[in-house]
Amino acid sequence: MTTFEDILEEAGKFGRCQMRIVSIFCLVSVPFSFVYVGIVFQGFTPEHWCHDPGVSEIRERCGWSLQDARKATVPLMNSSTGVTYSQCQKLDMDWNATGLTCDNPESELTQAQLSTLPMTVCSDGWEYDYEGRQSFVTEFDLVCEDAWYVDMFQAALGVGFLVGSIAIGYMADKYGRMKSFLMTNFFIGVTGILVATSPNYIALLVFRVLFGFGVKGGWMAGYVLITELVGVEYRRMVGVIYQMFFSLGILILPLLAYFIPNWRWLQVLFTIPYICFLTYYWFIPESPRWLLSQNKRNEAMEITKAIAKENKKTLSKIIEVQSLHSDDEHKIYSTSTASFMDLFRTSKLRKFTFILSFNWFTSAVVYQGLIMRLGILGGNVYVDFLISGIVELPAAFLILITIERIGRRLPFATANFVAGAACLITAFIPNSMFWLKSAVACVGRLGITMAFEMVVFVNTELYPTVIRNLGVSACSTLCDIGGIVAPFLLYRLAVIWLELPLIIFGALAFVAGGLVLLLPETKGVPLPETIDDIECPNRNKENQLKSQQLENLLPSDVTSNKEVTAV
Repeated sequence: MTTFEDILEEAGKFGRCQMRIVSIFCLVSVPFSFVYVGIVFQGFTPEHWCHDPGVSEIRERCGWSLQDARKATVPLMNSSTGVTYSQCQKLDMDWNATGLTCDNPESELTQAQLSTLPMTVCSDGWEYDYEGRQSFVTEFDLVCEDAWYVDMFQAALGVGFLVGSIAIGYMADKYGRMKSFLMTNFFIGVTGILVATSPNYIALLVFRVLFGFGVKGGWMAGYVLITELVGVEYRRMVGVIYQMFFSLGILILPLLAYFIPNWRWLQVLFTIPYICFLTYYWFIPESPRWLLSQNKRNEAMEITKAIAKENKKTLSKIIEVQSLHSDDEHKIYSTSTASFMDLFRTSKLRKFTFILSFNWFTSAVVYQGLIMRLGILGGNVYVDFLISGIVELPAAFLILITIERIGRRLPFATANFVAGAACLITAFIPNSMFWLKSAVACVGRLGITMAFEMVVFVNTELYPTVIRNLGVSACSTLCDIGGIVAPFLLYRLAVIWLELPLIIFGALAFVAGGLVLLLPETKGVPLPETIDDIECPNRNKENQLKSQQLENLLPSDVTSNKEVTAV
């Protein structure tokens, strides 16, 4: 008698079929990264100051640049980043009556004189030093007292992730991984175009929520599907590769943003891949493991045969797979419909759910925070983003090396500790030591990237098949809550002190690392099929395998003796 892992032994644990499916599905991670951190470019806030009609008239007459006009007419003020030009107030004066000439604007009025003149609010809009480019910040004037609306753009995505991951996770466990994936991609295609054509900022936020609703759930359904199609020894590899394509997307994004400077067209580009993913209907089958958990034996057998055929393998025997005990104590777990309460049904599942949820939250807050921080540091955001993206690539290789030799738990915890330490150290390195500060920050980015990638497949390995997609989706809702919190935490606290968010990030990462040490090791452990496998992992295998799932998969003339069962 065998488990589903033995089915893959015959059909091929990672043959040509699985390679094809994993390769195709990895492409899903690329546009997901665009959506996840695209705010850095779509919502970039450039240098800005109050628009003054009088100054504009003089600038046009004299042929001054924006920088020349700012030096001559905008006072300096103290901020959390040092002394900068005033962004939210302008001088309350008639510039045509000042006698300002075109010859040498910098010598007309000194900063000492400007700082003593009366100030007023920006009643005529703003000037932006973002030539040839347009973000939704510049289009809707989301600066100064309206700057928090930018936070709402990313928070709206997090709300969509939160609701969508739960709803689509439940849908994927009830109706299938592929059906859910295809439905969400159609939904993403529609809502993505609506985001790009939003007539105002309120509509933009509404469509952004709907857009996020589909993106996260579809990505998670794809992740669960590919891990269910391969053998236990290949789970870590396909999981890491799936997420490595996310890092590849991080590298591609600044190049796309550089050549597509309009945020609306950038949004269209983010959406097009999801429309293309609808073609997966003809290339990728449903998860046989999920079909078996739903007692859809005939469909599962057909797909298993197709996988074996493509892998040039043959199913040569009747295979019986693991099922639940029939006694009343375990009947509650044999239902084919996953329930949210199953995640808290037993003490071990409650512990898993709490620890994994907190790690999802921490990974999201720290990862997003460090990326969005690039947009407020100044400098060339395209180059800085590209360099930080390159730092992510070694994460996948470090994970594969360490989890093969050490396991999951210690590398997972260490990655969090490294990220936390780097954030705390970076906060106290003076700006004059720029390269050291940048290097330590990159180490933190590498650490949190490893932690973020590991929480996904550890989450997948800890939950049984019947609630796996729901478990991953439910725990990852804390990631979505972290995504809602991160922009407010970064942008609002940075106004007080630019490095304050790093202190918070460091503390969260240290706590997350400590909690990871309480999880069991999953290296080399077969994927659990039932909740009973979680609570009783060492139960005698003969007592667990009382029924057969694959015996009935074969044609009736081959399996005429259906009374043959395990005892």
